Amino acid sequence: MARRCAISGKGPMVGNNVSHAKNRTKKRFLPNLRTVRVTLEDGTTQKIRISAKELRTLKKHS
Repeated sequence: MARRCAISGKGPMVGNNVSHAKNRTKKRFLPNLRTVRVTLEDGTTQKIRISAKELRTLKKHS
């Protein structure tokens, strides 16, 4: 299962961990994904994984 938002397509990003001595090592920043049930137009429900930001957007516009 991919770590990607079903609505926005938001996925992992790559950055650096920076220590106090300024040593840099690679780090993955993962999106804050949540599994939610969504009711479709035909009345059926489906589980999708969306980011927390998209969940807030859905709640705002629903």
